[in-house]
Amino acid sequence: MSTPTPSDKPLRVLLLGATGTAGQGTARALVAAGHDVTCMVRSEAARDVLPRGAALEVANVTDAGDMARVLAPGRFDAVVSCLASRTGAPRDAWAIDHDAQLLALNTATASGVRQFVLLSAICVQKPLLEFQRAKLAFEDTLKTSGLTWSIVRPTAFFKSLSGQIARVQAGKPFLLFGDGTLTACKPISDDDLGRFMAACLTDPEKANRILPIGGPGPALTARQQGEALFEAAGMAPRFRRVPVAMMDAIILLAAVLGRFSGTWADRAEFARTGRYYATESMLVWDAGAGRYDADATPEFGTDTLAEHYARMIADGAEVDLREHAVF
Repeated sequence: MSTPTPSDKPLRVLLLGATGTAGQGTARALVAAGHDVTCMVRSEAARDVLPRGAALEVANVTDAGDMARVLAPGRFDAVVSCLASRTGAPRDAWAIDHDAQLLALNTATASGVRQFVLLSAICVQKPLLEFQRAKLAFEDTLKTSGLTWSIVRPTAFFKSLSGQIARVQAGKPFLLFGDGTLTACKPISDDDLGRFMAACLTDPEKANRILPIGGPGPALTARQQGEALFEAAGMAPRFRRVPVAMMDAIILLAAVLGRFSGTWADRAEFARTGRYYATESMLVWDAGAGRYDADATPEFGTDTLAEHYARMIADGAEVDLREHAVF
């Protein structure tokens, strides 16, 4: 297993999951770094969100034939994967976070690819949900693949902390679980994360390592995130507390109904996911001390959540969380 060395020669990189916001940031960073980037996408419509200079290959990441066609022998030096399941539901998680990743890894290995950079998630440190178990299972396989690997575990994304912008602008209070200090994180922007992902291709210090990463500190509690949002909106802070016990009741009801309905089973898992993020910090977990450690959570980049809120409000932009919307 080799380690990457700095080089002026661009790498031939296949990017998976390029149309997600983290994938778009990574695509921009790879192109800016001068690499020869090809994005494997579902349709030509992806051209609208990807940077000029990136080539497109329309293909299905779950189709072995498509993967073999795109990852032809000798075509790429590295694979960078930002793939992630859209819903987090168990079947979706194992199909994408594990099986599609495994298909890409095996095909890449057979085609002569030497390096694989994986976007994972910091929450896999305490795997209580099925999508976390799926991600960890693939991480374990990647580490023993024989390729040079980097596993990037980011803290919270700006997008995931933007779901209440419209709510606040409409004059409603910011919702907090508990007192708003149960959790904290160091949010990282898509562009800062993309630059970190791109650096994994050439920085020997990032090779064959699990890399937790956050944006510039300090760590922010949910209440502090809300305060930053109200300040960006030029409004006085207003909060409403949501008891965690209410989420427990929802989970219990959905789990009971889930015994008779796959739809309700998925809803139960979604509710568990919501509870997880309401009660677990997105920081490095110190297993020995039994606590999250903000000081041990690395920082990278310059973009701040407060600046992101200000831009979103000034631009009148809307946040589409799709299946991940909670509020």
